[in-house]
Amino acid sequence: MGTTDNRVDAYIEKAQPFAKPILEHLRMLIHKACPEVQETIKWGMPSFDYKGPFVSMAAFKAHAVFGFWKAKLLKDPKNYLGERAIDGGEAMGHFGRITKVSDLPPDKAIIDFVKQAKKLNDDNVKMPPKEKKAKAPRSEEHTSELQSP
Repeated sequence: MGTTDNRVDAYIEKAQPFAKPILEHLRMLIHKACPEVQETIKWGMPSFDYKGPFVSMAAFKAHAVFGFWKAKLLKDPKNYLGERAIDGGEAMGHFGRITKVSDLPPDKAIIDFVKQAKKLNDDNVKMPPKEKKAKAPRSEEHTSELQSP
């Protein structure tokens, strides 16, 4: 295994019993696909960096999640990555709500995604800028209410 972090060990140890094998399995696959990865804790959850943000995972009371920093740039012909919660999906991670190891895509697919993510970071590929949401124009009725007679 590459660079590990005792805080990730502690996070996994404190996770709900169902989540421990999921987190351990994902951790093992990440290190297998990218031995140079560095573990850390970001935003209170295990994160893995390789030449920048890479992947992260988390465990909650009733499910675990796993997500790729640049998921929208990964080739996913079998649609394993799904939609994130912010895009209308069912959980913040890219594999939905994970409650057991068998909920995950095949190891080969996860390893492929990790290798793709590694290559994106090797090639210094950046995510395209997020589109800014246009502010809704104020209605005349609302603006007239703000003006005093």
